[in-house]
Amino acid sequence: MTRWILPALLGLSLAGCQVIEPRYPAGERERVEVIERGMEAPRETERPDTTGRVARQVAFPAEEYAALEKSGSAVISGRLLLGGRPVANRPVSAAPVTTYSAEAAEQALAGRAVEPADPRARAYTHTTRTDANGYFRLDGLPAGEFYVSGSGQDPSTGETRVVIRQVSLGNGQSRSVELSR
Repeated sequence: MTRWILPALLGLSLAGCQVIEPRYPAGERERVEVIERGMEAPRETERPDTTGRVARQVAFPAEEYAALEKSGSAVISGRLLLGGRPVANRPVSAAPVTTYSAEAAEQALAGRAVEPADPRARAYTHTTRTDANGYFRLDGLPAGEFYVSGSGQDPSTGETRVVIRQVSLGNGQSRSVELSR
């Protein structure tokens, strides 16, 4: 692991959450990648366009993911707020903290989008959408460490902001998380 990954992860966990101004390819205001459970992996010929994205440096660690549970009885609920206002109908995801997801989180904190995740990671990432008041609920989570993230339009600037927070869950535990900035 390079020297700067550990301080970036430490900063992420100590800060609780961060807002990032993503940099998208010319002409795009926003690019949101939602990894949904139960979706079929794309065939090699159907690879999404990754123009303007940072290449992944960490290969998908199959052994690290194989040691993780895919589901459980824990719950993360909360609210996505930007500028004190609820963000409605936006995706929120919880991805397990791994060397692979840490790289993506680090790039997001630097304002860069990475190549799409390996399809095998989909079985471990839980997603939902916020309601009209910005509330969300992710259930069926296993115990472990997760990056919880959401994005939306900042009401004061109109720019898309990404919020990431690291959360620890025990078996059957319910945690409330405010994704706000």
